[in-house]
Amino acid sequence: MNQPKIKHALPVTRDEDFAQWYQSVISEAELAEESGVRGCMVIKPWGYGIWERIQKLMDERIKEAGVENCYFPLFIPLSYFSREAEHVEGFAKEMAVVTHHRLIGDGKGGLIPDPEAKLEEPLIVRPTSETVIGAAMARWIQSWRDLPMLTNQWANVVRWEMRTRMFLRTSEFLWQEGHTAHADEADAMAETLRSLEMYRSFAEDVLAMPVIAGPKPENERFPGAVETFSIEAMMQDGKALQAGTSHYLGTTFSSAAGIRYQDKEGQQALCHTTSWGVSTRMIGGVIMTHGDDDGLRTPPQIAPQQIVILPMLRENDGDAALLTYCETLRADLLKQSAFGERVRVLLDKRPGKATAKRWAWVKKGVPLILEIGGRDAEGGQVSVLRRDRLWNDAAKANFAGMARDEFVVAASAELEDIQRAIHAEALARRDAQIVRDVTDLAGLSTYFAEDRKFPGWVELGWAKPTGAALDKVVEQLKALKLTIRNTPMGAAPASGTCIFTGEPAVETIYIARSY
Repeated sequence: MNQPKIKHALPVTRDEDFAQWYQSVISEAELAEESGVRGCMVIKPWGYGIWERIQKLMDERIKEAGVENCYFPLFIPLSYFSREAEHVEGFAKEMAVVTHHRLIGDGKGGLIPDPEAKLEEPLIVRPTSETVIGAAMARWIQSWRDLPMLTNQWANVVRWEMRTRMFLRTSEFLWQEGHTAHADEADAMAETLRSLEMYRSFAEDVLAMPVIAGPKPENERFPGAVETFSIEAMMQDGKALQAGTSHYLGTTFSSAAGIRYQDKEGQQALCHTTSWGVSTRMIGGVIMTHGDDDGLRTPPQIAPQQIVILPMLRENDGDAALLTYCETLRADLLKQSAFGERVRVLLDKRPGKATAKRWAWVKKGVPLILEIGGRDAEGGQVSVLRRDRLWNDAAKANFAGMARDEFVVAASAELEDIQRAIHAEALARRDAQIVRDVTDLAGLSTYFAEDRKFPGWVELGWAKPTGAALDKVVEQLKALKLTIRNTPMGAAPASGTCIFTGEPAVETIYIARSY
């Protein structure tokens, strides 16, 4: 017997065109829109609400580690970057530069930079803040008593991208950037790994997004870093997304900026520094991890509203009693807690058809949607739609009728179950798309060249080549449009032979196409 065909809410499915599906989710879920400036976006209330939840919950973890928030300027003198050549080279092609401080009329009804208002020194619009924060740390740190210095800022940055995609790669994006200074390598490395673990657990527990944490290969390190670590997530199309990074910078930046301290013996020593950050790219990761052909499925922990109540208004005398019932229900739900916080509940009283409003919230991915009509109110009932279980076997919206009081008591557990369920679904999908039987370079090429819509990742051992040998590997992978993602922390010792060098494998790596 054929299953009834489901008519989905989005105009395109993941299988038909994953890239277009992604854009469709952003549009239909009202997350963001184009701004009129290439590579910059307007983040709409639902999208920004998700970012506010990420910011709030991440900020709590940052402060629990003793890190203090501060703010540094958007404009950075060019001379600050000139002190660190490798760092500048890594970002030079992406830097936006301010050269004038005033406009004048061009005599034709337009405006041009005033030649008399040229800045003595060009200013760089912040691409990252190691240089300006390093200059501040050099002023603030005098002795060993000032260490460790643990700072973070929530800010926007600009990196002029040629190929842009909302949330994933934009010329301007929002992020947090932690910057710390330490007395020695051991303390700095401990901070680097602490922040990496913070990101890993945040992605898994809050975003319900499975990730693999570990060091990046030498060629993928942050410009100027000694070591770079990342969390890597697999999207539903099998591609990898670098969702967060943590860098041990050694004394590279402290040497350039003069970040020194007097140790206990009275000697001058360079600080060891770190930097670490996540951005609005995480929202793109949530979309591509949890979205379906009806829109976004927002993990309950980051949903701006976890429950939406939709009264089925008839524009008659019965509406007042129905609204009273719904308002009392909302008040009772607000007394409940999930994930250690008060449940977030919205009563949608806007005029309009209930079905149209329902599908608008489905596309936004609200975890629990309640439709309540006059008969529900009279009978003390609610009709509940779990966003992660949208359809029943008859291809109809999978509503479950419940007694009102029963739902109020069960709501917290339902939200926590949704969080677990979408994580388990994503984890199972990821693990099923990791291939471990590729044994040579030809097999790697064949695997990714074959007609697979969503090929996933390849796990293999390699000899960890460096220098020219690594450059050769990178070129081989580039020809296949592949990259090395990272080496998983805590992996079992690698065995066998490196498919790139023929030498014994010393560690495990993941190879994938990526965003």
